Amino acid sequence: MIDPIASRMKEGMPKAYAAAGATKGQHIAPEHDKLAQAAIAPITTGMVVGLGTGRSSTRVMRALALRVQQEHLDIKCICTSMATEQLARELALTTIPFADVQQIDYLFDGCDEVDNDLRVMKGQHGAITRQRLVAQVADHVAYLASEEKLVDQLGSKALLAVVIIPFGIASIRERLRALGLSGIVRRNLDGEVVITDGGGVVLDMHITGRNVEQLSTDLDHVTGVVDHGLFLTEADEILLETATGEVRKLS
Repeated sequence: MIDPIASRMKEGMPKAYAAAGATKGQHIAPEHDKLAQAAIAPITTGMVVGLGTGRSSTRVMRALALRVQQEHLDIKCICTSMATEQLARELALTTIPFADVQQIDYLFDGCDEVDNDLRVMKGQHGAITRQRLVAQVADHVAYLASEEKLVDQLGSKALLAVVIIPFGIASIRERLRALGLSGIVRRNLDGEVVITDGGGVVLDMHITGRNVEQLSTDLDHVTGVVDHGLFLTEADEILLETATGEVRKLS
């Protein structure tokens, strides 16, 4: 039997998620995807739900769409990126503008790294500012990651994404160098500079060994830095997917 949710995704997947079908977990039917099922378990009818951005969030959205279809759940969804919004439409999830919302019941989203203190690093998909805005008004925030993304110190494996305004890129980079930071401008496979949904440019930076609390504060005070990928206080729980597909919770 053809899965209508999977069919819609295959036919019209946003470019941002085009490679997701080949990654871990994407071949699992939504009803058998333990990570996705754990993420949607708290969702009940009447909720306003924040939809994250990235491969893990794509899996959860598929499972959520199937559950809405089967259980006739009445939920409204807030999207953290344009790519997520397109996917939500394809999956027939009801979306509402974030501008009309002051409170969200539940948000699920992916992350690049996480530590045992529930501090998270994000930014692979360049939707940092929207993701933070949604997280800050959500009553409960769950971040999803594969177990290998659990690290002793943020920045051990992944680069930190720092979003800046293009207008002052040279002077902003100089101020960041004064903080001991250097990085490269993010480009796509065609060599073009990646522009975020909000019109920013992303710098990817090594932060190995840095005090992330102090670094977050320093970045917040650099004029021209729109946002960065250090999400140090937003998480209420982390859902970690093990190598065998089981789910481990950190809270």
